[in-house]
Parts: sequence; C-alpha cells; structure tokens
Amino acid sequence: MSFDGPEAVARVTRVSRETQDKLALLVGLIRRWNRAENLVSADDLPQLWQRHIADCAQLPGLLPKARRWIDLGSGAGLPGIVIALVGAEGTHVELVESNQRKCAFLRVAVRETGAAATVHHGRAETIVAGWTSPVDCLTARAVAPLMRLMELAAPLLTKGVPALFPKGRGFAAEVADAALAFDFDLLEHPSRIDPDARILELRNVRARPSVSGR
Repeated sequence: MSFDGPEAVARVTRVSRETQDKLALLVGLIRRWNRAENLVSADDLPQLWQRHIADCAQLPGLLPKARRWIDLGSGAGLPGIVIALVGAEGTHVELVESNQRKCAFLRVAVRETGAAATVHHGRAETIVAGWTSPVDCLTARAVAPLMRLMELAAPLLTKGVPALFPKGRGFAAEVADAALAFDFDLLEHPSRIDPDARILELRNVRARPSVSGR
C-alpha cells in the first residue's frame, strides 16, 4: 500500500503535528516550483510524500547522535531539509548546491519551513575541500554514482566523517565500482520505503594508493 501524505512519514519515524505541517509546506513548495525547475521527476509527484519525504526521513534515525550534517547536491532539499525538520533537537544541515535557481528554492524553503539549515552555493568538491567546521554526517541523494560521490566527499570522508547515501536497486554494482578506488567499512541499511533499495553507511574511508597517487 502506498501513501501520499504525512502517514507515509509515520511509517519510518515519529514526528510532531508541527513537523508534519512543516513537511507539508516543503511538499507544497516542491510541487509549485517543480513546474519551472524540475526539482523531482514529474512521475514522482503523485507519491511525493512516500518516494521522497518518507524516504529521506529514515536517515536521522540511523545516526541518532548526529547533529551537524552536510548534504551535497541538495536540489529540492532532499534529504537535507527533511533531515533538518525531522532530526533531533540541535540538528543543523549545511545544504550544498551548485545551481543558483535551486539555491533560490532552498532559501525559500528554509525560510518558510523554519528548517535549521544553511544554503551554500558552489560546487560540492570545492566547498568540501575547504570545509573546516565539525561534521557528524555527510549525505547525498540522487546526485551521482557512489564512486563519484566518494571522490567529491573524500576530503571529509578520509578524515573520519561517516556518510549515509540512499541508493536504489543498483547499489551493489555501485559499491563494487567504488571499492576499486577506495577501501571503506560498509553497513547496508534496508530501506523501509523500497525493499530493493539500501541506505549505505560508509566509515573509515581510505583512498587506495593508485588513486591517491594520481
């Protein structure tokens, strides 16, 4: 059974009525802006709550002590703004996005939902390379294959920052490709939304010598 409403989020985490209302504001904004900005696939709009909002709402519960997040390629605020809204008290998310118009959307969404988040306009690899503030978790969703994500985030991942990357049914092939360039500890969390998907938790990332020597 599928749900296109707050009940979809209730399947994966407990949130207050106030948080449900804020998530509803985000959903409304995505639907309005999507006409011009293609924030999500038009085919996903009928099940936006389940396919996107609830899917993202799974993440904070996997690292319940994480408060400082950085989200690469934030786009429609998925998962970054959702994490900021459903995460524990004290959660703050840094939203990194290279597209100026999507940054404009993110700023509007942060303002209207009251999400504890900051928008950073720029290329992910540039921002990550210069990042100096503490980070408890790095995430990205529907941005790039795992190998590319790890290359973009390597300056933080190789310093011990864990990552949560939601991936679809092709996750195993992506893991195999990434293992050619990086060593890492991997924990596969089954998705509570899609039985074929996984949320990949990566720790202790090390670039293989052939990569670091390029």
